[in-house]
Amino acid sequence: MSKERKELDLMIIGGGPAGFTAAMYAGRAKLNTLLLENEILGGQVRNSYTIENYPGFKQIDGGKLADIFQEQAEALGAKIDEFDSIQNVDISDDKKIVETESYIYEPKAIIFATGASPKKIPIPQESQFAGKGIHYCAICDGAMYQGKKLAVVGGGNSALEESIFLTRFAEKVYLIRRYDYFKGEQALIDEVFNHPKIEVLLNEDLVEAKGNEFLEAITIRNTKTQELSNLEVNAVFGCIGNEPRTEVAKEYLKLNEQGYIITDEDMQTNINGVYAAGDVREKKYRQITTAVADGTIALLNAEKYILKNNKRGE
Repeated sequence: MSKERKELDLMIIGGGPAGFTAAMYAGRAKLNTLLLENEILGGQVRNSYTIENYPGFKQIDGGKLADIFQEQAEALGAKIDEFDSIQNVDISDDKKIVETESYIYEPKAIIFATGASPKKIPIPQESQFAGKGIHYCAICDGAMYQGKKLAVVGGGNSALEESIFLTRFAEKVYLIRRYDYFKGEQALIDEVFNHPKIEVLLNEDLVEAKGNEFLEAITIRNTKTQELSNLEVNAVFGCIGNEPRTEVAKEYLKLNEQGYIITDEDMQTNINGVYAAGDVREKKYRQITTAVADGTIALLNAEKYILKNNKRGE
């Protein structure tokens, strides 16, 4: 049985801050819009346990902020589908086709706001212990380890935040950093170093995970002396950066060496009527506020493109 074809003004692929912001503006503009997200609605925002740098909120739980984004987008008329995954795309200056498991969509414009996913910890045992002691989301999986010893690997804000959050459950948290400095906010760094449950291990690199069915211990190597040490831990949480989610369109869109989508200041990609916004695009700063700005700019330009093409078709 052939799939039903549906025409749209706009398809937004990705349900993080950039995608939801674009959806809000699209709803206000009365565009026939569908937002597709086959993973977690809210993106990485939902994995932040406390957010203190988003205007309008002195402090807010990341999951709550993600819920507000979604509620506001839907209240303004945006349609959201989080269960219909994309199987294939065919995009060019002249046509845009997105095939999902259920439908074939023909939008006039597309905004890619697919964000980024955590990089895997680069050790041979990563796949062996994935979900069995190796994790990438403390909010999702931290509560499994009540009273246990845990480790966090990384050196940015995410690693600092995850370490602090995990102290809610853990007996002890090791923060493993391969250099002798952190790249995060000073307030977080100070909180980590002063926390009685957190032990910071500088100039150390995770090289091996050990255990039977579940993780039981790890080996770290000092990056200066090459000395090996063993730590008994029940889980490791990786916070070593992210990789852009560009799989569905990488053969069509121009990417940089790291795989991020290249756009101009209007969020326009190399294809007319196709835009990128948020963490998936090449840019210097990746924050919730910059993602929201990207989503706004992408939608306003997509709207102009759609209206222009509608007039051509009249």
